[in-house]
Amino acid sequence: MSVASSPLHVMAGVLRRHDGQVLITERPAGKHLAGLWEFPGGKLEPGETPLDGLRRELAEELGITVGRAEPWLVLPWQYDALELRLDTWRVLGWHGEPHAREGQRLDWIDPRTLAPDRLAPADRELLRRWLAD
Repeated sequence: MSVASSPLHVMAGVLRRHDGQVLITERPAGKHLAGLWEFPGGKLEPGETPLDGLRRELAEELGITVGRAEPWLVLPWQYDALELRLDTWRVLGWHGEPHAREGQRLDWIDPRTLAPDRLAPADRELLRRWLAD
């Protein structure tokens, strides 16, 4: 009898500027879903709280310091054999200008004009729910 592993807990941050545009990042070559875009974030480390993990990931990936953030949506997702728990937060305040610290491309875009097929499948669902919110 095999024991089911728990889902991989992944943090994602939705950064929204005063003009309504949100930040998306491109998944780099060599990674799962390379070339597709997503809301920035990454894996929660053992012992981290979700907010601490979000802050660490966005500092590592974007070079920003998250000030204020609030939980928005937890989305269970399945990619073939990879089961995720996508823990998504609205980032309401940050210090610094987001920039690519890991060689990824960044784009600020109006979520109403963002083509869903540009995004990784789980992020398409996040976009759908963001627009319905």
